[in-house]
Amino acid sequence: MEDLQAAGPSTGRGGFFVDTGARQAYREFTMKRRPLTETGLDLETFARLCKALAHPVRIKIVQYLKETDRCQCGRLVELLPLAQSTVSQHLRSLKQAGLIRGQVEGSCTCYCLDHEMLAKFLRMAAKLIG
Repeated sequence: MEDLQAAGPSTGRGGFFVDTGARQAYREFTMKRRPLTETGLDLETFARLCKALAHPVRIKIVQYLKETDRCQCGRLVELLPLAQSTVSQHLRSLKQAGLIRGQVEGSCTCYCLDHEMLAKFLRMAAKLIG
């Protein structure tokens, strides 16, 4: 029995056999960064941007930054009915995704949209829709 397990597929959850070779091939296929020439985004980056925008507060933040071009975190706290720490977490998510940029000015951080990344995201979304 040990020889079969060493040479063949491994046993996964629930005792079912799992073909680790197929799993590895799937991971390599789905996780490979493939630039999409028309949009300039790979699928992983596009998915990360979608995830960052999958919260109503983050969408409001993006809308506000689009209107004002630049904003301090304190101003967003005044506009949103949320604690400063919660707003900071949402800003961190947007920044990690690449949708906004932050610049420290004294004791404050000013945020602005990354218009180039937003344009790439919109082109990719338009391509998906048709």
